[in-house]
Amino acid sequence: MLKIAYHPIYNHPLPDTHRFPMEKYDLIPQQLIHEGTCAKDNFFEPEIPNNKYFFSVHTPEYFFDLLNITLSKKEERKIGFPLSEQLIAREMVITDGSMKASEFALEHGIAMNIAGGTHHAFTNSGEGFCLLNDQAVSARYLQNKGLIKKVLIVDLDVHQGNGTAEIFKDDPSVFTFSMHGKTNYPFHKEQSDLDIPLENNTKDEEYLSILKNTLPKLIKEQQPDFIFYQCGVDILESDKLGKLCISLEGCKERDRFVLQTCYDNKIPVMCSMGGGYSTDINIIVQAHANTFRLAQEIFF
Repeated sequence: MLKIAYHPIYNHPLPDTHRFPMEKYDLIPQQLIHEGTCAKDNFFEPEIPNNKYFFSVHTPEYFFDLLNITLSKKEERKIGFPLSEQLIAREMVITDGSMKASEFALEHGIAMNIAGGTHHAFTNSGEGFCLLNDQAVSARYLQNKGLIKKVLIVDLDVHQGNGTAEIFKDDPSVFTFSMHGKTNYPFHKEQSDLDIPLENNTKDEEYLSILKNTLPKLIKEQQPDFIFYQCGVDILESDKLGKLCISLEGCKERDRFVLQTCYDNKIPVMCSMGGGYSTDINIIVQAHANTFRLAQEIFF
């Protein structure tokens, strides 16, 4: 059965003028249940995990500054959300969702988190709507439990996974692959194990060709036990923060290829949704929902 992490806390109240589409976290599960792709028992509710799991990735100083809301105004501005106890709890619950989903993926081949993909969270700082790095914490969680050894992180959000790259820069047990907009945020890029920067207005054919030529080779070379997939839908042409020209169908084909490749190679995969900032919220929901539809189609 496809297991999906979801909690009402994911939809965090923000000022009306804020550009982050929080409502998508309620709309996606509603859509999946409405259309029959998923049922209520596909979803599980994560909790606030023990602080110790965050220390495998983040410094205690940063974590407790976050927890106690004692970050500087400059650090808060970099994060991009008004800090509050509820927001910090939300980030911790999202990470628990990815940790538990990663265990479900070992059992069922795949599992998902309605939120997550917080790849701009560094060892000792947050930025770009990311406070705690859910996939990095989850990778360490599985490794420290002795469940896996080698991890491949496939980050196909339009923005480089700079925080993830920094966290694992000296760690050969985690291979970071980021395919992203060349001129997009973050303007100072970190060095992933493999970065593929794309020119503005890259279209479906070129995008998919690069991906299809890259991922199978990576899997063959790295022989990962587990894949974390950051499947942001901000690659869409309609995305106001994106700069690429990928169609809704192209985005779906991206997900189909990644998930089918994981399935064919018998590598468990955990998917965190990542970004999506199209003006029309329905486009964001459809693009994300496609990932869940494909998971059901390919794995079950």
